[in-house]
Amino acid sequence: MILSVKDALDDFGKRYTVAFNQKNGCDPVDRELTDWPSECVRERNQDVVLWQPVERDNVADFSNIEKAMEIDLHPDIHQFFGRFYSGDMTAAYEGEELTLIQVWNDDDFERLQENIIGHLVMQSRLKLPPTVFIAGIDSDIDVISVCNVSGEVILETLGTKKRRVLARSLVEFLMKLEPVV
Repeated sequence: MILSVKDALDDFGKRYTVAFNQKNGCDPVDRELTDWPSECVRERNQDVVLWQPVERDNVADFSNIEKAMEIDLHPDIHQFFGRFYSGDMTAAYEGEELTLIQVWNDDDFERLQENIIGHLVMQSRLKLPPTVFIAGIDSDIDVISVCNVSGEVILETLGTKKRRVLARSLVEFLMKLEPVV
């Protein structure tokens, strides 16, 4: 039984890679990141990079966000964004398609942190409970996030109090994801 976010994300990454390989006969492909280095790159040519999720040597540090926002990020956030280098992965949760946001390299991690700070600042100004986005959906105003207080995975409408709980935990959410390739 999988109990940690790290193990659940590792499991999903493996399931995604296998599904991609079964459908396409190769590792996952990205056409936009050909000039951006990453430890997860397996093969590179001028048109595409082939990649697989790879575990980082050390968990990424979020102390700058925590210090800037005077908040302790939920431990699941540290594990979700801090354990692997990977391309974004498409999936379905209870039939709804989404793109799981991942960290490609350290520069990407810096940009992610800036986006998280911007998200948290907006929520603070609007007096909304803090969340951290983990996936995008086909919507300009809705994202899938982790509630920083409860650890629940929610579908939230940006800039509003509208939230719907999708899973009681990030582990539960990741275990229910089905790869979409």
